[in-house]
Amino acid sequence: MSDAVPLTGEPLALDLVNTLAAVGDLLSTPDDLRRWCELQAVRLPEAPATDADALAAVRTVREHTARALERVRHGERPDDEDVRALNDAQRAAPAINELVWDGSGLIAERRRSGPSGDRLAAHLAEAAVELLADPAVSRVRQCEAGDCVMLFLPAHPRRRWCSPARCGNRVRVARHYQRHKER
Repeated sequence: MSDAVPLTGEPLALDLVNTLAAVGDLLSTPDDLRRWCELQAVRLPEAPATDADALAAVRTVREHTARALERVRHGERPDDEDVRALNDAQRAAPAINELVWDGSGLIAERRRSGPSGDRLAAHLAEAAVELLADPAVSRVRQCEAGDCVMLFLPAHPRRRWCSPARCGNRVRVARHYQRHKER
């Protein structure tokens, strides 16, 4: 797996932050955003617009999430600016639970109003708020591979790498090479 391919499978807010990889920004263009949204499709409420405005809104949410996460996971208070920006992103596309008749009864569907890019940014900001307010945020770790900046929430306390296929394999191969080189 290449570092140029976004890491997915962590909480949505971590997947967003992880688009700032060691190889650079994986959300540089609207097409990058579209591809990332396709990878995250099962976790997004709708297929969002992925134009320049949406990209700017998502990158803003990512920036504030990353800064707040870095502080909160170390037990520090996040900057008021980051908190305000995440709250403002949610306010830009408010969500309601809308009652809908599904043919046999009423169900509540969560819907956001506003432009598609704002709805995407609001959904991602909401995911960030949920992660930042979760006590598990203190367990978020950075990959132990020397050249990796990815963050993850370990399901097992001994997990050390962002991905066994990405960094874990590289580290194990390097160790194997070093052991056999020394002989």
